[in-house]
Amino acid sequence: MKLSDITDIAVSGVLAQRARMATTASNLANAETTRTKEGGPYRRRDPVFRSVGVGGPFADRLGREIRKVEVAKVALDRRGFLTRYEPGHPDADKAGFVKLPRVNVVEETANMMSASRSYQASLVILRKVREMARAAMQIGRG
Repeated sequence: MKLSDITDIAVSGVLAQRARMATTASNLANAETTRTKEGGPYRRRDPVFRSVGVGGPFADRLGREIRKVEVAKVALDRRGFLTRYEPGHPDADKAGFVKLPRVNVVEETANMMSASRSYQASLVILRKVREMARAAMQIGRG
């Protein structure tokens, strides 16, 4: 495996986790948003990842399954909204209930921590690849 393949895989991990952190931050920021420009409460978002092959036709001939990750799309949560009794709220219905996004703050916080750790792991890989490249250059000079 080439160092550039390792770098491509690690960078794809960084980008995927950055997208995951951005959608999680959006979910947390809009946990109480009852009105959006699309109409209705905010809908929770979740990035959907897919794996993509790395390497050219030579890698395919060797039967290697070297893969990187990319964000295929950002999916909207289609579950029903939560309701809370708040008769004084401007978006309350006639019975006094307000529709709220289905965002669990604890779950989103755990998701953010997991994404952050995965992001950091990909950065460690990038640092190690850089160290390996420097060491290889030193051998060549030696």
